[in-house]
Amino acid sequence: MNTVRPKKKLGQHFLTDLTIAQKIADTLKFDSYNQVLEIGPGMGVLTQFLPWKEDKVSLIELDKESVEYLQKTYPTLNGKIHFGDFLKIDLTQLFGNKAFAIIGNFPYNISTQIVFKTIEHREQIPFFSGMFQKEVAERICEPPGSKKYGILSVLSQLFYETTYAFTVHPTVFNPPPKVNSGVLTMTRKEDFTLDCDEKLLFRVVKLSFQQRRKTLRNSLKTLDLPKNLTEDSIFDQRPEKLSGDDFVALTKRIDHGKLST
Repeated sequence: MNTVRPKKKLGQHFLTDLTIAQKIADTLKFDSYNQVLEIGPGMGVLTQFLPWKEDKVSLIELDKESVEYLQKTYPTLNGKIHFGDFLKIDLTQLFGNKAFAIIGNFPYNISTQIVFKTIEHREQIPFFSGMFQKEVAERICEPPGSKKYGILSVLSQLFYETTYAFTVHPTVFNPPPKVNSGVLTMTRKEDFTLDCDEKLLFRVVKLSFQQRRKTLRNSLKTLDLPKNLTEDSIFDQRPEKLSGDDFVALTKRIDHGKLST
């Protein structure tokens, strides 16, 4: 097994298996974008397999020493290696209005926030690929009907086709995490607009799963819905039974304040 031993930084678990890094990089297809942003490249284990020689890659890294290392290692990327926090940066500063993909071995503690920001900027991000804690990766890709299915599942799948690609074991990291990791891809749907009030939808989904053991009738009480609306049988359901399309339909009903006919 080919390996490289990166520095330990910021409490992250760094991938050391180059075969796994190559497999993650190979998920990039460049079907609807020609730029890629790698989040948290660290010492460049994944970066070396990205198409940076063709000037397609930008990097964003929060650790200054890693940034300095990357600048020395990949001098042709200078000007495209950014010191900063992906969650706080204005993406238009990096790409303007151009489409770009996201890839990375994401820190476990901010991985879900990275997905939510991707969803927020879905107009510019047609493809997403990366490594998460296995449980989180499975949750993003989980279909309705199970305990793993939740807020992240619904919102991701409304806008993207999600695919669990493969599992990565702790032994290929330094230091090894206590759990398995999982690599997934998200390919934006051809139609990624919603036929409902988006802010209301997000609120309905979040309220529903905050009390997931309760029926929608109980979990959505704070919306102060009219009684004739909540008498509909859909409010007898628990949230994990509803698909993204079901939540869109439910949001439209709530927005109109009456039953669909």
